[in-house]
Amino acid sequence: MKKHRETPCLRQGFTTGSAAAAAAKAALEFLLTGRKKAHVDIPLPTGGRLQVAVASVGFLDEGRARAVVVKDAGDDPDATNRARIACLAELVPGEPGAVALEGGRGVGRVTRPGLPVPVGQAAINPAPRAQIVQAAREAMHAAGHSGAASLVIEVEDGEAMAARTLNPRLGILGGISILGTQGIVKPFSLDAWKATIDSGLEVARASGADTAAFATGRRSERMLMELLPELPEVCFVQAADFFAYSIERAARLGFAGIVWGCYFGKLVKMAQGLAYTHAHEAPTDFEALARLAGRAGADEHVCREVAGANTARHALEIVPEGAVRRRFAALTAQGAVAAARSFAKDGPRLRICCFGFEGGLLAEAYSS
Repeated sequence: MKKHRETPCLRQGFTTGSAAAAAAKAALEFLLTGRKKAHVDIPLPTGGRLQVAVASVGFLDEGRARAVVVKDAGDDPDATNRARIACLAELVPGEPGAVALEGGRGVGRVTRPGLPVPVGQAAINPAPRAQIVQAAREAMHAAGHSGAASLVIEVEDGEAMAARTLNPRLGILGGISILGTQGIVKPFSLDAWKATIDSGLEVARASGADTAAFATGRRSERMLMELLPELPEVCFVQAADFFAYSIERAARLGFAGIVWGCYFGKLVKMAQGLAYTHAHEAPTDFEALARLAGRAGADEHVCREVAGANTARHALEIVPEGAVRRRFAALTAQGAVAAARSFAKDGPRLRICCFGFEGGLLAEAYSS
C-alpha cells in the first residue's frame, strides 16, 4: 500500500469514535476485573492500534460502570476537541460477545434521511460503531466473560457542542455525532495540505507519469486505484477538498490527463463549480439537483422531493434506482467535468469518476 505523507509539524489526535471505544473498553475492564487503567489499547477501524488515556472510571451504581475519555483532536480545529465522552457499561445475559450499543445524553439522534445511520437511531456512524463493539469484545474475551454487554455512550455538554456543527442542519438533534472512519484525526492545515499536493504531483511528474489521479480521501483513492490498475501508485494524490487548486497545479505541471475519484456528495459540490468543496464552503444547491433529476427523467413528485432533500446522498436515494438514477449521476458528473475544465483551461484530458456508497462505479464523465 502507498505510504501517505503526514501533515508536517502538526500534532495528530483521535476521533469521537476512538474516544467512545476507549471509554467502553475501560468501563468493561473495570466491571470484569476491578482494575482502573490509566490507558487502554483500542483497535482502529482501518487496522492498527491506539493507546488512549482514560480520565476516570468507577461504579455508576450497582452493576454498572462509567468511564470517561477526553477527546484530543490534536492540532485540528475541531468543535468536539476536549469533549468528555463517557460509556455506561453493564454486563447482561445473552450470547457470548453480544454487545448492545445505544446513544445517551449528548449523543445526537437522526431525524432525517440521507445519512449513514437510519432515522430514529443514535448518531453513531457505522465505522465507529464497529470499532466500539470490537473494543468491548476484546475486554470481554480477555476477562473470560461468557455473557453479553450493554453500552450507552454519552457526551457531556454534547447538545451545546452540536450547535457549533452541521448536525442541526442535517436533522441530527440532541447532541454530537460519534464519527471517525480512520479513528485518528489528521490536522487540517490548508497550506500544509496544499504543500502535500504539490509534492505528490512533483514526484509523479519527475517519475515520468503523465496522468494525475486525485481522490478526496482514502476510500475514494482505493476505489480509484481498483478502477485504474494500469496507473502506477505514484500517480495517486489525496487532494481532499482542493478541487480547483489540484487541477490548476496539475495542468501547470504539464500532466496530459487528470482524473478525479469521489463520492456523490463531493461530486455535487464540484458540479456547482466550487473551487473548494468542504461542507462549510457553500450549501448544496438542491434546486439545481432537482432540475438535473428532471432532465434525467424523474417525475415532478421526485423532483420536488429532491429539491427538499437533506443531503446530496439523500437526493441520490430519492431518485429511483436504475436508468434514471444513473442518468442523474451522469449529468452531475458532466457538470463537474465542465467545472474542472474551467480550472484546467486548455490542455489536459479530464475524467471524473463517482463511486456508489455501497461500492462500484456510479457514474463518470470525460472531457478531451
